[in-house]
Amino acid sequence: MPVARGVKIGVIGVVCAGMFGVAGYGAYNVYTGLDGSGGGHTASGSGGADAAPGPLTAKQVARTADAFLTAWAGGEIAKAAALTDSPQTATAALTNFRTQGHVTSLAITGIVPTPKGASTPATPATPSTTAATGTAPSAPTTPAGPGGADFTVTAHLSADGVTSTWTYASSLTVDHDSTGAAVVTWHPSVVNPALAEGDSVVTGTGADPETDVTDRNGKVLTGTRYPSLTRIIDDIRSRDGDKVKGGTPDVETYVQHGDGSPGKVLKVLRKGKARKLTTTLDAGVQAAAEKAVQGKNGAGVTALDIHDGTILAVANSDPSGTDIALQGADAPGSTMKIVTSAALIERGMGPGSPAPCNSTDNVQNGRIYHNDSPSLHNADADLLWDFANSCNTGFITQAPKLGASGLRDTAAQFGLTQPWNIGTATPDDQPGFPDGSGADELTSEMIGQGRVVANPLIMASVAATAATGSFHEPRIVAASMIDGRISAAGVGSRVSGDLRELMRGAITAGTATGVMSGFGADSGAKTGSAEVDGQAATNGWFTAFAGDVAVAAVVHDAGFGNTSAGPIVAQVLRAS
Repeated sequence: MPVARGVKIGVIGVVCAGMFGVAGYGAYNVYTGLDGSGGGHTASGSGGADAAPGPLTAKQVARTADAFLTAWAGGEIAKAAALTDSPQTATAALTNFRTQGHVTSLAITGIVPTPKGASTPATPATPSTTAATGTAPSAPTTPAGPGGADFTVTAHLSADGVTSTWTYASSLTVDHDSTGAAVVTWHPSVVNPALAEGDSVVTGTGADPETDVTDRNGKVLTGTRYPSLTRIIDDIRSRDGDKVKGGTPDVETYVQHGDGSPGKVLKVLRKGKARKLTTTLDAGVQAAAEKAVQGKNGAGVTALDIHDGTILAVANSDPSGTDIALQGADAPGSTMKIVTSAALIERGMGPGSPAPCNSTDNVQNGRIYHNDSPSLHNADADLLWDFANSCNTGFITQAPKLGASGLRDTAAQFGLTQPWNIGTATPDDQPGFPDGSGADELTSEMIGQGRVVANPLIMASVAATAATGSFHEPRIVAASMIDGRISAAGVGSRVSGDLRELMRGAITAGTATGVMSGFGADSGAKTGSAEVDGQAATNGWFTAFAGDVAVAAVVHDAGFGNTSAGPIVAQVLRAS
């Protein structure tokens, strides 16, 4: 009966020649009649003249190959094995091929053998007819060393209720044995070219069904269709494929190694049914994300469901490069002002609290900061105006309200101080919000510079927490498949209400105006530009939410976020 792939099978010993019987096999003897005498169908090496010392001739090679292949095809295993230089090993291998391979009948056809090393190469003849219906052309008789023969095997297989025909090419070599007789030099590759020493052919069910990775609606996801998911699909399948039930394995013919482990699949008799590994991704949103970053340089985007943190889409402009969307580590620039605003609101400020915006400013005689635009100045500005217009100085001058740990304490409520486990690979230390020691480091972190780093996944989560007040650790597969899930306090409904007002202000009267045109009252955004040493332009950032979805994007070395990353975010939100 068929065997399951990966189950070790013991070597079958020598059996009698009549075990299978000739009646069930079609033996196509293409070599018969090469010498006009009906071939060399003896059970010993070559017999008679073939045993004479000296170089082999093409006739001797043809006669020996003919006898071996005819016996093999006819199920006369012992007779075929006796025509090799290793009868016992050949008997076991040919027997196993029939039994383990579930071969019910066998036919062999091919071309006239050509001696190797001939001084005048022999010209291959056309394929001959069968022994029952005709004769073949005469073979060259040029003396030579060992000779080779190419042939084609057609095996009829039956296993697990499935029948199939398997055709493949193979070859053999004929040489003298120690007595001077012409014999087939035995190697497992005679049975099939994929076989090495210790290997055998097995037909049976595969060890496991294949695993299809699907989106949340059951649509199969592939790297061909969604290039940015290539690494993620492979990673998820590797992590969680064996956790999924269902599906049926292929029925296949495959190489089994000597240690019982499965090797190369040679023939699939019946395709199995793949089991389904469902992700949180949405194929429609993913397609929009792939299109949105296409043609950009160093761009990544991530989309989340704001209510549960499930990841809807991940895309990178260079799918074969760094996964910027999930694994990037860049200063987030002014998008970090969402977290900073939450920290200030928790310590007494509100959207209408005074926060003068000067063209340049510092704190405690420390580092001098400027705004993206030298003309940005408003002595009467409040927190809402500063946020909408992304005034750096309006924020850094509020640093004394936060104290040494205030910003990091609020970042912890956004889940930014604990590494996440989202169900696919992300940096082990991210998020990992720094401690903000020192006045200059704290003020830098308040505007998304200094030692704080993020990626679109992190900033989309920040926008989602701001929109709902609750933190949900992002994930790309079912929560039950992920060990070590974390929790964080979130910012609560009051702070969330003020953050939504600030982020809505950026759309109606701030830096996100235009790019977010058409989004309603249930939307908000924040732009960002982050300075990077050695770059001619800043990295452009943008994060926003609309309805049930939050999206963040970054474009490297691209300038202002509203013109570089903003259109990417808006395009994905419109498709969500």
